[in-house]
Amino acid sequence: MQIHDLKPVAGSSKKRKRVGRGRSSGYGKTCGRGHNGQLSRSGGGKGAGFEGGQNPLQRRLPKLPGFTNHFKKVFAVVNISKLDEFENGDVIDRNALFSKGMIRKGATPIKILGDGDLKKKLTVKAAAFTPTAKSKIEAVGGKTEVV
Repeated sequence: MQIHDLKPVAGSSKKRKRVGRGRSSGYGKTCGRGHNGQLSRSGGGKGAGFEGGQNPLQRRLPKLPGFTNHFKKVFAVVNISKLDEFENGDVIDRNALFSKGMIRKGATPIKILGDGDLKKKLTVKAAAFTPTAKSKIEAVGGKTEVV
């Protein structure tokens, strides 16, 4: 097979409609748009979301109350029970948590939550700790460092 033998599959490509090229082309004068009316004009037709005079969906739905706080801090959270996967005496930081698949790669700060139990002495470096998590880590002899 040569490059000049390649052809598109039958029916997969259509010829372009060339309008406004004279009466004999079949698409002269009105260019296939008919004589008058909304659809014959440029920019004619109904807008997106127009439902034939029925109240459109975006107007039927209520406005939601409240607002979005753009200054909210979003944390990647890790429960203390997950930290038991590490070895005794390990230093746990962003890279260690990422390598174990506990957080995704990204710039969000890490927060350690106090759900579960911890049996190993660990040094944990994170942006925030809940009071329960901090007390449980320190109860087994570990350290918490706010980064």
